Parts: sequence; C-alpha cells; structure tokens
Amino acid sequence: MPKIIIDPESRSLEERFALVQSPKRNRARFPAACVTPVADEAAARAGAEPARNLYAAVVYGPSASSEGQQVYYLVRWLDGCQGKGVSG
Repeated sequence: MPKIIIDPESRSLEERFALVQSPKRNRARFPAACVTPVADEAAARAGAEPARNLYAAVVYGPSASSEGQQVYYLVRWLDGCQGKGVSG
C-alpha cells in the first residue's frame, strides 16, 4: 500500500469525506475531477450510487502530482471495500 506524508500543519491538505467517481476501485489516487468533497460521512454515504460508479470514501488532498494534476489519495472506502488506499 503506498504511503504519503501527512502534514499536520497544512491548511489545504486534509482528510475529507467525499464521493469518488470511478469504474474501478483498485486505485490509490484519483484526479480532482473525479472527487467531490462533501460535508460529512452521512452526506457521503447518502450520495453514493454504486450503479453509477459513485462511491463514498475518505480521501486526503488535494495534492499536486508529479504530472502537475491535482489528485486525492484514497484513505478508505466507507462501504468497507478493500481497494488500495494510503496509510499515514
């Protein structure tokens, strides 16, 4: 499982509840265009639509990738799916 450095002093990087649009759930990071941050866990769970590949998750970011994109790193899926994720 890939590891990222968690910066407790950062004001832009943080764990967030989110909805992640992805046909596959075996990735560790997602482009910002695929991630919609939401207010809380309940909102993430309520907005999930697996039939449309929209899943509730906890993500960390956004962060600039080496390719110059904004990305979010998967911390965990809220439905318990054991896809890739990051540990701090």
